[in-house]
Amino acid sequence: MLRRAVLALPVALAARPARAAEARVTIDNFVFTPATLTIPSATSVTWANHDDIPHSVVSANRPPDFKSPVLDTDESFARVFDKPGTYLYFCGLHPHMKGTIVVT
Repeated sequence: MLRRAVLALPVALAARPARAAEARVTIDNFVFTPATLTIPSATSVTWANHDDIPHSVVSANRPPDFKSPVLDTDESFARVFDKPGTYLYFCGLHPHMKGTIVVT
């Protein structure tokens, strides 16, 4: 009996829907860390503001591919990157703050 239950386990696990990979960028002291993040396609990137002032995340493309609302302390913004390429972004409130997402 135990043998059947063990054999059924891999089938049950395989039937679960796949979850997107996750990556994180922190915002602190007017810096995105890491400044360049390399991820596989279909990864969700979350930016978390740990600075004591508001920031935002804005794609450098025109028009922007993505744009967060203003993020107050400990607020976050997430986006799934499903196409390979290099995505440049900056803080909409402090444009000298820049970062890059490289999707493989």
